[in-house]
Amino acid sequence: MELNDANLQTLTEYLQKTLNPDPLVRRPAEKFLESVEGNQNYALLLLTTLEKSQDEVIRVCAAVTFKNYIKRNWRIVEDEPNKISDPDRTAIKANIVNLMLTSPEQIQKQLSDAISIIGREDFPQKWPDLLTEMVNRFQGGDFHIINGVLRTAHSLFKRYRHEFKSNELWMEIKLVLDTFAQPLTELFKATIDLCQTHATDVNALKVLFSSLTLISKLFYSLNFQDLPEFFEDNMETWMTHFHNLLTLDNKLLQTDLVSNAIQFLASVCERPHYKHLFEDQNTLTSICEKVIVPNMEFRSADEEAFEDNSEEYIIRDLEGSDIDTRRRAACDLVRGLCKFFEGPVTAIFSGYVNSMLTEYAKNPSVNWKHKDAAIYLVTSLASKAQTQKHGITQANELVNLSEFFVNHILPDLRSPNVNEFPVLKSDAIKYVMTFRSQLPKEQLLETVPLLVAHLRAESTVQHTYAAHALERLFTMRGPNNSTLISAAEMAPFTEQLLNNLFNALAILGSSENEYIMKAIMRSFSLLQEAIVPYIPTLIGQLTHKLLQVSKNPSKPHFNHYLFESLCLSIRITCKANPVSVSSFEEALFPVFTEILQSDVQEFVPYVFQVMSLLLEIHTNNIPSSYMALFPHLLQPVLWERTGNIPPLVRLLQAYLEKGGATIASSAADKIPGLLGVFQKLIASKANDHQGFYLLNSIVEHMPPESITQYRKQIFILLFQRLQSSKTTKFLKSFMVFINLYCVKYGAIALQEIFDDIQPKMFGMVLEKIVIPEVQKVSGQVEKKICAVGITKILTECPAMMDTEYTKLWPLVLQALIGLFELPEDDSIPDDEHFIDIEDTPGYQTAFSQLAFAGKKEHDPIGDAVSNPKILLAQSLHKLSTACPGRVPSMLSTSLNTEALQFLQGYLQAASVQLV
Repeated sequence: MELNDANLQTLTEYLQKTLNPDPLVRRPAEKFLESVEGNQNYALLLLTTLEKSQDEVIRVCAAVTFKNYIKRNWRIVEDEPNKISDPDRTAIKANIVNLMLTSPEQIQKQLSDAISIIGREDFPQKWPDLLTEMVNRFQGGDFHIINGVLRTAHSLFKRYRHEFKSNELWMEIKLVLDTFAQPLTELFKATIDLCQTHATDVNALKVLFSSLTLISKLFYSLNFQDLPEFFEDNMETWMTHFHNLLTLDNKLLQTDLVSNAIQFLASVCERPHYKHLFEDQNTLTSICEKVIVPNMEFRSADEEAFEDNSEEYIIRDLEGSDIDTRRRAACDLVRGLCKFFEGPVTAIFSGYVNSMLTEYAKNPSVNWKHKDAAIYLVTSLASKAQTQKHGITQANELVNLSEFFVNHILPDLRSPNVNEFPVLKSDAIKYVMTFRSQLPKEQLLETVPLLVAHLRAESTVQHTYAAHALERLFTMRGPNNSTLISAAEMAPFTEQLLNNLFNALAILGSSENEYIMKAIMRSFSLLQEAIVPYIPTLIGQLTHKLLQVSKNPSKPHFNHYLFESLCLSIRITCKANPVSVSSFEEALFPVFTEILQSDVQEFVPYVFQVMSLLLEIHTNNIPSSYMALFPHLLQPVLWERTGNIPPLVRLLQAYLEKGGATIASSAADKIPGLLGVFQKLIASKANDHQGFYLLNSIVEHMPPESITQYRKQIFILLFQRLQSSKTTKFLKSFMVFINLYCVKYGAIALQEIFDDIQPKMFGMVLEKIVIPEVQKVSGQVEKKICAVGITKILTECPAMMDTEYTKLWPLVLQALIGLFELPEDDSIPDDEHFIDIEDTPGYQTAFSQLAFAGKKEHDPIGDAVSNPKILLAQSLHKLSTACPGRVPSMLSTSLNTEALQFLQGYLQAASVQLV
């Protein structure tokens, strides 16, 4: 693609179309951009468009498209083509910083993110001048540019807060400090001075304080791993100004900087060597009274977000992204102080809580914010340790949570008007959710019908919290590892629960509410067969919802839980009545067909998983509706997307399991296509195990004669890969495959196919792969397959007894006994690099496994062999009777004492002996 006006015009037209709400216009445009993004200069065309276009919307669209392009393609993945040419990479890095700093803020943020993504891969080794170029921009005094630099630096350095210590990390931080620490300190001082100069100019202050907030974040990141020498030497400068900011009271400015300052105080008070600073009772009282209590208040900005921007409010409040809010900072400071001063701090705040509740009681409709602050303060005081799964796991024993629940939380939950005081109702629901592991079961059971009623609330926050609280309660474990709340205990509320959950999806603003859909999924999982009578109605509602969201998928979590709920409906209903699988197919296939034909990339992997689940439920042959789809599943374009590979392999495995014979008889011309898929997968280090899953199913389920002509070529491909790139993962999979082949076709067939490829190849495989590597095989079924296969090689292959292979016989037996008795060898060579499937970037959405579409582990040997050790003993006995004297003589001369003892144990357990 040349960088010319015609291509810029074409790109602009397609970008315009990607904004069209009509999927028939939008999707082809997205497909076109996907098809050309591998061309050289594509990224430069995007950058030129976002720099020079006269249309602001197109500029932003180009910026977002560019950022996503970088996100998908910048990382260079082993075994995958480099999707961005080297000249393009150089040109992008040469231009992007200047472009980012001179763009409007909306575009600046997108390009800043792109720089962070590139920086994660290339900084500092492949992009050594990045920091110098950024720091030089501090000099100009333009705070639009300065904030762009600070924002980008923050996105690059914030990972220092959670990286593990390593020499590589220390070297990078030292390089950053050498270039960045001094200019950052100078900028900090200059910005503080400017704040005093412009103390009466609210617009200037907002810009300056946004800079100070970013500078504080950078200070935190650069000091997180350890206190660097530079900052130790300049501590007075930083701390003096931080102190001034903490005590600053400029009425023009309701700023987030206060929260950063409080956050800093919170991190200091938790460290033992600063404990003495806070020991004085007056200091504690002063901090509680002047810093914490005023910042616990529910501000007008919070109220506005609660009512008008509920999604943002929920993310901040429930998911902890409220790190920059005053409330969250004050809450963290309470927890920090409680680490060393729990008694005094609890005593100070108890008085405040009581007076706040008294004020509320005087006039609830006016003073409701007092109660809100009281609940928040109690929650902060009581919470010592917390997990996402269990809520608060360790509480302040000085706070009586159960009593507070009865006196102040339950009355709000019981209030007959669910729409009155929505903030306090949401607080009450959140209290139950937060302290669910601390409250007794009877109190939790009492709240369940109340929470079900709150699903009807008009407030988005309130009904979302009710759904989330129910979902969390349903995951709690009771004695015997069963759920704390049983399906029987939910029986009186089942119908109301399901009705209210599905009706909540119809409330304005909640049509794709992920918390409600997750609660539906969890309710299905808890109630199990109790939902069967409702399924005919519910499946219609779920299918309709699926059709709606497939037009424009925008909420990945919602979509995931929607598919999980569909899987649960299928599993639960078909467990009771397998024949009903056809009614699910009737309901779902029209929607699935539309999704596949429209190529809704986000949903295609999910559709394949649900189809696998449906097909696996069938007991007879493959229905014709599935066979009609079979050829389409082998199309190369489907296999280009990494996210499709695991679910497609599983679906093909289901086809083979249910209809290997049908494929052999009515679709034999598709077998080369099936093997073509195997060949593609086996060539990739990331996906070779998926290739083996497919190959194992072909060997296990296809009639032997249908693949006879392809067998030799399969082995040749595997040997070629072994020679070019032998990884531990590949070796383990290869070992399982050859042993499965041996179990299926016999040891003689295995030996003959190896020696047919190259004379004495069978011996080489045993000597170089099986004997030294079998210890690495992991997984119960995999070990069983290897044990049975190796037993057959030892006892059913004449060549092992009568040729030059005989010298390997005791070594193979010793390796098999090692597989039984020695711990698994999980060592991996230092130079080996494994790629996580999820980490492989690609255009498509990454594969998301549906938990409730999960497949039971399959044992191809099954009950035919229950104990491989007994099989070995019986097989050796049979061999020894066929050639008396040979086996004991080989054992006594070649097997070590320990292995002999184990073998004697197997023979005794099988009640046989060798002759």
